[in-house]
Amino acid sequence: MGRVPKKKTQTAPPVDKLLKPAAGVAIAMLGYYFMQGMGNEIPRIDVTDQLALREVFYGEGALGKDYAVLCHPEAKDGSVGLPVSSVFQDSSDDGSAPADYVMMDCDYVLPDSGKSIYDKFKINKKKRPTVFVSGKVGPPKQVPEKHLKTGAMLTKLLKQMLEPHAAKIEKAKELKEKCLNKEVCALLLKGGKPEPYVKHAVANLLGKYPKVQFASVDSTVLFLTNLEEHLPEYVAGEHRFVVFKKLSGGLSAGDNETKAEGRLKTSMLSLENPGVSFGDMNTLISDALNGKKMKSLPSLPSIKTRTKKLEESERLKRDRKKDQARQKTKNDQKPPQQTFSANDGSKEGRKLERDRRRAEHNKDNNVKPKTPEEIAEIEKKRRERMEKESEKWNIGAEDDSEEGESIEEEWVDDEDEDGNDYVDDDEEEEGDDDVLDLD
Repeated sequence: MGRVPKKKTQTAPPVDKLLKPAAGVAIAMLGYYFMQGMGNEIPRIDVTDQLALREVFYGEGALGKDYAVLCHPEAKDGSVGLPVSSVFQDSSDDGSAPADYVMMDCDYVLPDSGKSIYDKFKINKKKRPTVFVSGKVGPPKQVPEKHLKTGAMLTKLLKQMLEPHAAKIEKAKELKEKCLNKEVCALLLKGGKPEPYVKHAVANLLGKYPKVQFASVDSTVLFLTNLEEHLPEYVAGEHRFVVFKKLSGGLSAGDNETKAEGRLKTSMLSLENPGVSFGDMNTLISDALNGKKMKSLPSLPSIKTRTKKLEESERLKRDRKKDQARQKTKNDQKPPQQTFSANDGSKEGRKLERDRRRAEHNKDNNVKPKTPEEIAEIEKKRRERMEKESEKWNIGAEDDSEEGESIEEEWVDDEDEDGNDYVDDDEEEEGDDDVLDLD
C-alpha cells in the first residue's frame, strides 16, 4: 500500500481583502433599491391645471390613457403628510396593469361646479384607501373596498376593468346594459365549451375593434327570446354569432338634470350558418360598421332558462316563417294575370271575373270606354232625374194641416150620394126627446 501524501492546509484570505468586495456589493444593492424607488415614485396631479384634470377624468387629452387615481391630501405647512397606501404602492410597483398610477387631492373644490372632486363624482371618502379609475375608460368610478386588501387584488381588478375582454352575460338586465345599450355589440352564443381557436379569434377581434363591445352567452342553459327565430337553429356544440347596432333610445329614465332617452331600439346582423371563424366574424363586424343594412328588431331580446317548451315555440315560429317565405316565392314566380284564377271564390278572383266579362261585353257590342267628361255628364243627368222623382214624394206647404188639427179628419158633405140631405140618426133621436107628451 502506497504512502498517502499529506494535504496542504489552506489558510483563509486576509480580512482586508474581503471588505472591498463586500462593500461594493452592498453599495450596488443600495443603489439598485434607491433607483427602483426613484423610478416607482407616484406622481401627483396639479388640481389647478384644468387640462390635466380633464385628461385624467375623461381622457380628453392627446395621450388618451387610463388612470388609477389615489385620493391623497397634499402636505401643508412643510409637514411630511400622510403616507401613501401600501396597497396602491404595491400595485404601482407591479406595473402589469394597463393604467397610469397618480395621486390627487380630492378635497379640492372645482371652480366650474363649486363642488369638491368627492362630491362631483360621488366618491365615498370614508372608504380607505380611496381609489378610482378614469380616463379613456370613462368618468371616475370608485374601486370597491373588497378589491383593496392587497396590491395583487387591485392589479387584478384593474386588468379586468381596463384590458379588452368579452363580457359574460347571464341575465336580461346584463344583456341590456352590457350589450344592447352599446353603439355596436358583438355577441357570441356558445353551444358548448369554446375551442382554443375560438378564444384566439375573439382575442384578435378584441384588439382589432376596440370600440366594439364583445359579449358571450351560454346557449346550452340560456334561451334568448325574440332573437332565436332570427338565427340558425341551436345545435349542441355549434356556436352562433350576431352583431347588434343601436338605433335610438337608451336605458336612462331621466331625472331633474337629464331627460329620458326613450325606448331602446336596436338592429341585428347574424351569420347565416352555425359555426364561427375569425374571417366570418371579422367580415360580419366590418359590414355592420360600414353601414350594411341590418334587420330592425320590433322587440328587444331577453334571456330565459332554456326549456323544451321554449324550444318548441321557437320551432313553430321558425316553421311559420319558412311557410311564408315559401308562399311568397311561389306567388312571385307566377305571372301577374295568373295570380288569381276566375271564380276561385276569393275577392281578387271575383274582381278578375267581372273585369273579364266587362271586357268581352264591350268587345262584342263595340262599346268604347267613356271619357271623364261623358261620365260627369251622365252623373249630372242622373242627379237631375233623382231630384224630379223626389219632388213627387215631398209634401207641399198647401197640403200641411193647421196646428192642432188631425190629418186623419175628413169633411162630410150634407148630402148623400142620392142627393138627399144627410141626417144623423143620433140627432134625430135627440129631437124626439125634446117633444112634450101632452096626452
